[in-house]
Amino acid sequence: MKIAVVILNWNGEKLLEQFLPSIVKNSPEADIYIADNASTDDSISYTKAFFPSVKIIKNDSNLGFAGGYNEALKSVDAEIFALVNSDIEVTENWLKPIIETFENEPNTAIIQPKILDYKRKQYFEYAGAAGGFIDKYGYPYCRGRIFDTLEKDNGQYDDNSEIFWASGACFFIRSFVFNELKGFDAGFFAHQEEIDLCWRAFNKEHQIKYNSQSIVYHVGGATLQQGNPKKTFLNFRNSLLMLTKNLPKNQLLPVIFTRILLDGIAGMQFLFQGKFKHLFAVIKAHFAFYFLFSKHYEKRDTFQSEKYFNIKNIVYSYFIKKNHKILKQL
Repeated sequence: MKIAVVILNWNGEKLLEQFLPSIVKNSPEADIYIADNASTDDSISYTKAFFPSVKIIKNDSNLGFAGGYNEALKSVDAEIFALVNSDIEVTENWLKPIIETFENEPNTAIIQPKILDYKRKQYFEYAGAAGGFIDKYGYPYCRGRIFDTLEKDNGQYDDNSEIFWASGACFFIRSFVFNELKGFDAGFFAHQEEIDLCWRAFNKEHQIKYNSQSIVYHVGGATLQQGNPKKTFLNFRNSLLMLTKNLPKNQLLPVIFTRILLDGIAGMQFLFQGKFKHLFAVIKAHFAFYFLFSKHYEKRDTFQSEKYFNIKNIVYSYFIKKNHKILKQL
């Protein structure tokens, strides 16, 4: 199958110096692209000088993760898009099990590899771990990671199983499915756009898989740090927008109302912790959501599956019942 590894870049020269060599070395099956979001550093000149085989796609401005990939992938001819963060180290033969799955499973549309922590290679990494799920109120979590609890990789998720969402850090998708879904929602800019895309794929009965035989290592937070208030704003806003687009109609208002209350509790926690910028980010996210609600309601597909979550309330399970691992009964 024709596969294209596409690395989104914005002023990431140092990351390309560190991680592009492993991708070029270990991806003989693929064409490799840099999708550049109007960088102002020497990312492009570095790539051209040291990796002339890597193809360059230049976007006119910084369109974020969602818009950046939407624009760049218009210029990529491949059956499979492999969307890879610039802070990912890949391993030998990482593409082979992915290609084999796509070839043998025509109903599988999206795949995520095992994502381990580049800094602690025996542990799962926050953004994806061993495959993502979502609870009734739109809180995402992963096998191997619930909130800030990260599991050590002891082979407990060495399987090839169906999941609900795949991490945007290393995201494989059939090109025709990406085009059928009209790509990522560019209005999200960054954060949770991959979950929204997977949810829309799920509603169209496409399968999303995790493949443990393909292993990558992710730094995480290289573009936008975990403690950045902008990250808080995007996560809270985009989660509510995603619920608006994808929840079954009979659950839409009750779930969003409950989620707004839970967000308020999170905001109070930021207040008590003295994290005032994050509190204001939550408030700003809610006002942005109210302003954008009708626009995103119009984006709803004709069908929304009611079987979209794995457990009813991950917040209650994690904080009250103290279940910190997916392997425990939730």
